[in-house]
Amino acid sequence: MKKVLMMFYLWGGFFASVSYATEQTLFDQSRNRSIPIKIDLPNDPTNCSLEEPCSVALVSAGYGVAHTDYQFLTRPLTDIGFMVVAIGHELPSDPPLSVSGNLYETRQENWKRGAQTLVFVKETLQKQYKNYNFNELVLIGHSNGGDISAWLANSLSSNTGDESFIRSLVTLDHRRVPLPRTDLIDVFSIRASDFAADKGVLLTDEERSTYNSCETTIAKAKHNDMTDGGPDWLKQELAELVFNFVVGVSCDLLEETML
Repeated sequence: MKKVLMMFYLWGGFFASVSYATEQTLFDQSRNRSIPIKIDLPNDPTNCSLEEPCSVALVSAGYGVAHTDYQFLTRPLTDIGFMVVAIGHELPSDPPLSVSGNLYETRQENWKRGAQTLVFVKETLQKQYKNYNFNELVLIGHSNGGDISAWLANSLSSNTGDESFIRSLVTLDHRRVPLPRTDLIDVFSIRASDFAADKGVLLTDEERSTYNSCETTIAKAKHNDMTDGGPDWLKQELAELVFNFVVGVSCDLLEETML
């Protein structure tokens, strides 16, 4: 089955052509905060319209990793019509990420700030890029960026009566913030093999069968290698998994590829 899914991804890659990428800095006046971003538009932006808006993915980096260091995920998504926005969450003026105490408590300031940044980027770009669907976002986050993304997903899904603007959540080996337990968001957590997530972060087998949630572990994958600097085989595995998840491949098939 893995071979079939791989061909699905590679077939999409044959159509890659022109790159529409820009780097800019947004400014959140309410927080006096600069937000560096990189926007990659679909290979053919003319396919995006008000009537048929193109999909959007927001990518959040791991702590200490440049937001531009996840291009291995950008290519397969822009190939199939996504706008991909990579977001820089950490500024030199920010306090360092806590490494002591109860990390779920001591890191919440960072996650809340990151969640606010995701919302600001969404609301700002939505006004500028009207041919893109910012009401069904795909959030992708590595490590602490996954914690930030999960924090926002939880905060939205817990507000009863408020429709979430997140369609899907993909985390690359995040370890601290529990994944949302909800039918409103499709969830996929891709795990490395060198660290375990904290208790309660991942869904149980019963919870995964109840909610729209997938989980798979890549053998011999290291937490810190899930970036552009990682080995080619791992970047290929990650790109295939993320690609196939966003195009609707079932959890059973996604998990089967790693057996």
